[in-house]
Amino acid sequence: MRSNFRHSRYREYPKPEQPGTGQPFEKSFVIENMRSVIAVLFFLFLVNACAAQNRFTLNGYVKDSLSGESVIGATLSVNGQSKAVTSNQYGFYSITLEEGEYNIQVSHVSYEGHSFQLHLHSNQSYNVHLLSRSASIGEVVVYSKKRDGNVRNAQMGRIDLSMNQVRAIPAFMGEVDILKAIQLLPGVQSAGEGNAGFYVRGGGPDQNLIMLDDAVVYNTGHLFGFFSIFNGDAIKNVSLIKGGMPAQYGGRLSSVLDVTMKDGNSNKFQTEGGIGLIASRFSVQGPVVKNKASFIVSARRTYIDALVKPFVKKSSSFYGSGYYFYDLNAKINYRFSEKDRIYLSGYFGRDVFDFKNAKRSFNTSIPWGNSTATLRWNHVFSPRLFANTTAVYNDYNFKFSASQENFEIGLYSGIRDMTLKSDFDYYPLPNHKLKFGGLLTFHKFIPNVVTGRQDSVVFTPNNEGAKYAAEAALYLQDDWEIGTKIKINYGLRWSRFTQTGPYIKYVRDSNGNKTDSTVYNNLEAVKHYGGLEPRLTVRLALTDASSVKAAITRNFQYIHLVTNAGTTLPTDLWVPSTYMVRPQLSWLYSAGYFRNFRDNTFETSIEVYYKEMRNQLEYKEGYTPSLADPEEEFVSGKGWSYGAELLINKIKGRYTGWIGYTWSRTWRKFPDLNDGIRYPARYDRRHDISVVSNYELNKKWKLGAVFVYGSGNAITLPERFYILNGTLTQEYSRINQYRMKAYHRLDFSATYTPVPRKKRKVSSSWVFSVYNLYSRMNPYFLYFDQEGSVISNDLRVTTKQVSLFPVLPSVTWNFKF
Repeated sequence: MRSNFRHSRYREYPKPEQPGTGQPFEKSFVIENMRSVIAVLFFLFLVNACAAQNRFTLNGYVKDSLSGESVIGATLSVNGQSKAVTSNQYGFYSITLEEGEYNIQVSHVSYEGHSFQLHLHSNQSYNVHLLSRSASIGEVVVYSKKRDGNVRNAQMGRIDLSMNQVRAIPAFMGEVDILKAIQLLPGVQSAGEGNAGFYVRGGGPDQNLIMLDDAVVYNTGHLFGFFSIFNGDAIKNVSLIKGGMPAQYGGRLSSVLDVTMKDGNSNKFQTEGGIGLIASRFSVQGPVVKNKASFIVSARRTYIDALVKPFVKKSSSFYGSGYYFYDLNAKINYRFSEKDRIYLSGYFGRDVFDFKNAKRSFNTSIPWGNSTATLRWNHVFSPRLFANTTAVYNDYNFKFSASQENFEIGLYSGIRDMTLKSDFDYYPLPNHKLKFGGLLTFHKFIPNVVTGRQDSVVFTPNNEGAKYAAEAALYLQDDWEIGTKIKINYGLRWSRFTQTGPYIKYVRDSNGNKTDSTVYNNLEAVKHYGGLEPRLTVRLALTDASSVKAAITRNFQYIHLVTNAGTTLPTDLWVPSTYMVRPQLSWLYSAGYFRNFRDNTFETSIEVYYKEMRNQLEYKEGYTPSLADPEEEFVSGKGWSYGAELLINKIKGRYTGWIGYTWSRTWRKFPDLNDGIRYPARYDRRHDISVVSNYELNKKWKLGAVFVYGSGNAITLPERFYILNGTLTQEYSRINQYRMKAYHRLDFSATYTPVPRKKRKVSSSWVFSVYNLYSRMNPYFLYFDQEGSVISNDLRVTTKQVSLFPVLPSVTWNFKF
């Protein structure tokens, strides 16, 4: 068909806007700020050059002595001095000192301490190999960071979890899950019963930046969110940042979950796995070239479909129905020299749901999943300058197809990214660590595309087209220690987001009819947004065992998850900022007091925060799904949250664990919803309590328990029922005016590890766990049931609660050889 709309040839491109203000983002403003950044860099380089005449640099890598894996977060300190440095994400360290004799001490709570003497008279390289504590003393150490790191570091709201710590927590259906582990931390709330989704400090599920080896993960759940996509056997380290986000991270408002895969054992071949009630997993790793190249491949799959299939007769109407999910993680790395190393890693996961009804000739198939690939190049330019360049491809898609007799229908949606970025670690002076870099990402957003067929007739509805965007960012941050009392982590991030063509922008009249259009070609700019994101965290040491910290951060988010559910379900829709949809903007203010007791055996902290959010999106009242552009159905408003978080964490001894408590309020206010009156967000929860306990009974038995309590979720319910023209009609309350019952449960686990008299090549363990030990029937959702009829005048409407999981025992056998 020929279009009846005239296409404008002339376009006057608007200036980029500062998100949340609607004001133009002037070029001069950007130039002046970038000049300031360059001036700071030049000043630091100048100071470094002047001071370098009598200084020399020691650099190298910190590695696991048994596997060759890089050790993240190891501390190298100079004996008798306050100077110290921490190894980065790739195990690299660098420290500059004056010429002389030094004793260097290397420590990490999961490894035996190591020290060495050094006569520094020139730039030197030295690789440190640490012996794991679990290998040296035969016990599992569940520490997550250096002993006094929570007091000494300027970073706020950062928690590093080792996989040993995650495995010690009782697991749902025996499946170790890092997302369920972080839900037990203060400030982090679960999305619901058995669910892997999470909310951080009043933010929505789309406001968490979740990365696997630098690749953004858009859908983190299997089985509609009840299990996460992360296979614990392939994971080395997990870092959660819920406040004081450093300038190197951006694109989300609430938190960062940075997941790092294992590199693979570079010394020997190793195989491990596990067999559980619903899934099994298998991993193999080893050297390709000893001490030079290594690999790891890890796979996981559920098999309920395979177990049930033999018991379903072929004559059954439901023969061929089933559900399963699988994951595949793979990584290989190669060291060309002490200065150059490359990593290639990937993830591929799918959920597949099939339903067949032979009697009704009905078939449906729903596959969905993520694919990621990451290529990284490490290069050491000089003893003080380390660089990592990364290329990332990631793809998420959801498909639905159904057929009945001669009729077929299909639905497809997804998002695809290609990213190139570079990050630099620079150590100009002993009390400064600089990090700077930039990135460029191209997005492709595919809305719900519907197709159909009836016999030989093919239906091609007028689907909304794909949307394209480009996102760029530059950042600079400095970790600056001012004497022994004050430490500052400050930085600045500049970001720019551009909606690009191909795209058709329509002009509509007051009735919503299209009257004119503008056509944009490939990579042609449709709308710009941009802004500066300052980040600042300050630590003041009160004593050797206590400190106070404060942080302020500004964040922009240019993509949005539009959902009516509590987690990232496969039907959720990711949409970009466009000329109609503005980016989200937040300011976060936080402060805290940190104190350790009994030689750092106990870590305690109390943090308070206030966060304001602009340009929050919801569907307008009365919205019903259609093929129209969903952004025409959005309404925009603001949100804010505030709260306090308490943590008491015991990290040493046979008994370890923590108590976490969160008090919080989360509000939303939309001019076009709820008559413009503020209302609690669906994830507003007044009280959250988590108690995690782990006890090493002896060398064979380890016990674990978890208790959680949470205030009831906010919910909208009908307040009145009346009959109109013979039909029962409902009148609903204001948004989220009511509360469901409180949620609480107790989980328990026991791990049995046989101790053979002679050392064997094969080791194994049994994990017995019970989910919801006292079978609390927690509410999942409410519905209203009708009994009787209007005609007989005995109609009754009753509220009923649906609960998912009673007590669920499980057993898993783990092996390694």
